[in-house]
Amino acid sequence: MKTAITGRVPSLLAAVLAALLCVLTFGAGTASAHAALTSTDPADGSVVPAAPQRVELTFSEGVLLGADSVRVLDPRGERVDEGRPQHVDGRSESAAVTLRGGIGDGTYTVAWQAVSADSHPVAGAFTFSVGAPSKTVVSVRSAAAKTDPAVDAFYGAGRLAAYAGFVLLVGGCVFAGVCRASRPVQRIAVAGWVTLFVSTTALLLLRGAYTSGKGLGSVPDLSLLGDVLATKPGAALLSRLLLLSAAAVFLAVLFGSYASDAREGDDRADDGRSGDRRSGDGRSGGGADAARRNVAYGLGIGGFVVAAGLAATWAMAEHASAGIQPWLAMPADVAHLLAVAVWLGGLAGLLAVLQSGEAIRRPAVERFSRLAFASVCVLVATGLYQSWRQVGFSWSTLTGTEYGRWLLLKVALVAVMLTVAFFSRRWTGRLADGGPAGQASGTAAGTARRTRGPVGVPAAARTATADPVRAAQLARQRAAVEKATGLRERDADADRSGLRRSVLAETAVAVALLVVTTLLTGTQPGRAEAAQERAAGAAGPAPAAAGPAEVRLAYDTGGTNGRGTARVTVDPARSGATTVSVTLTDPSGRPVDVPELTLAMTETTQRIGPLRAALVRQSVGRWQATGFRLPMAGDWQLSLTVRTSDIDQVTEIESVKIN
Repeated sequence: MKTAITGRVPSLLAAVLAALLCVLTFGAGTASAHAALTSTDPADGSVVPAAPQRVELTFSEGVLLGADSVRVLDPRGERVDEGRPQHVDGRSESAAVTLRGGIGDGTYTVAWQAVSADSHPVAGAFTFSVGAPSKTVVSVRSAAAKTDPAVDAFYGAGRLAAYAGFVLLVGGCVFAGVCRASRPVQRIAVAGWVTLFVSTTALLLLRGAYTSGKGLGSVPDLSLLGDVLATKPGAALLSRLLLLSAAAVFLAVLFGSYASDAREGDDRADDGRSGDRRSGDGRSGGGADAARRNVAYGLGIGGFVVAAGLAATWAMAEHASAGIQPWLAMPADVAHLLAVAVWLGGLAGLLAVLQSGEAIRRPAVERFSRLAFASVCVLVATGLYQSWRQVGFSWSTLTGTEYGRWLLLKVALVAVMLTVAFFSRRWTGRLADGGPAGQASGTAAGTARRTRGPVGVPAAARTATADPVRAAQLARQRAAVEKATGLRERDADADRSGLRRSVLAETAVAVALLVVTTLLTGTQPGRAEAAQERAAGAAGPAPAAAGPAEVRLAYDTGGTNGRGTARVTVDPARSGATTVSVTLTDPSGRPVDVPELTLAMTETTQRIGPLRAALVRQSVGRWQATGFRLPMAGDWQLSLTVRTSDIDQVTEIESVKIN
């Protein structure tokens, strides 16, 4: 039974991890925006009478700028900006770039990319026109920088591996110091250190390509690495590598001291059996115990400082460092990460000991149970605060945003894990009632070997085996003792197997929990998403709020078949991109074609226009212009020119209300 379970464990964990990694990386695109673009000068889609001296952007939170964070492209796709983008008046939530002098009329595209305060890249593009709109070879969609899919996948996997390594490293060390230090636990902690070191190094190398939208080929670019190290996320990753150097020394001292204690314990056991050193070494033994306590205190304090420092490298560069109350959110995030590591990493250590078949005594299991309970209490307290901070008390924000939905899934996984942990505590209690976990086997046999007879049978009575009656009595006693010992062994094995299965289930849920946590840290917080939607609503009416505007113009060019009616539809009748449709009919209402049809719109109050719509013939009597941009709301003058022959044409004018 034990062999079958042991064989299924690695495959089960690998399958769960692989499936969740697929969820994490498959179809991954650019990370969700965290700093939102709230306004621009010139405004998106606007037409200005003269070229501005610079372009300014304002974001919902602070951003980090690079050399190419703001690029301005003319209608031919050539750059017209000069100099490095700067913050306006030192405000981190702004960006501005200077334009070259003497740029001509036409439509200009502004492509921007930056790193939000919580370390995630954001990008986008918009257009404005000088004098009048014009054709441009630049597409807004293609101008906006996007994270390379391969880089995004590797970076996401690296973030997940970093969380897993931190959990195994910190949790394994805590389990070793508080509960039990053994070879399996040592392997867990060392594996965590290696995973965290490798993943952090990979993240540092990938970050330049991740934030700039470049491919994997740019990873060896040292200039990108230099730009990364000059930012807060880059400094956090570098600090993590330095702290891992201290953690390596800590690991060597921690497990080296426990190995030394184990050897010293064996020597003491040998001396106790010989009975010739017990009386003279009392003071020296007490001094050695005091020295070990001092080392334990030093390891505890040093380990806490290193672990808190590692956790701070996440808190100082991600969600906790941006938004409301960062002075409280960052310490709370450190406590949250440490509690996660102690609980989940301790589970991994306990599972490793149970799977190895090594003995683990009752006090160790009980200490871990108490430690896990305390960690859960810290998790609940800090998790509730962080949830309020990122989502608030709005149910619509919780269910209507991506961050809120991931948060609900995380809460559900924690509930499942706590349910499984309840059964683990029950198995722990049964082990406590039955004696040391994993120690029942062989205990009675060892006692029998030391007394050279059945356990519980006086030595004096064993000399009376010559008496047949006494010999039969001793045989019955021996059979009863062996039966009781066998029952205890079977009960201990069953309890240990039950605890192992329960802890394995907890560990599988913990893997899913780590993946969801990684996804949460890469998703825009619900508060920010809701605020962005409110700002967009306050900026103007939503596209769906404005219906089509329709006007009818009767025309007469004066020539043969020169009379008819034009029905012009602007849908939607709002500023921004819209569609203009024109239908021509003769006096009998039948569709009619004409050699030439032109349409232009002018905002006379602001002296914008005329803006000419590029009408394309769709069918007999029907023309359409898609993507026609009206830069602002107001009363626009619509001019329609109809030509029915080489010399016969007329222009009709009508007013159109644009929202």
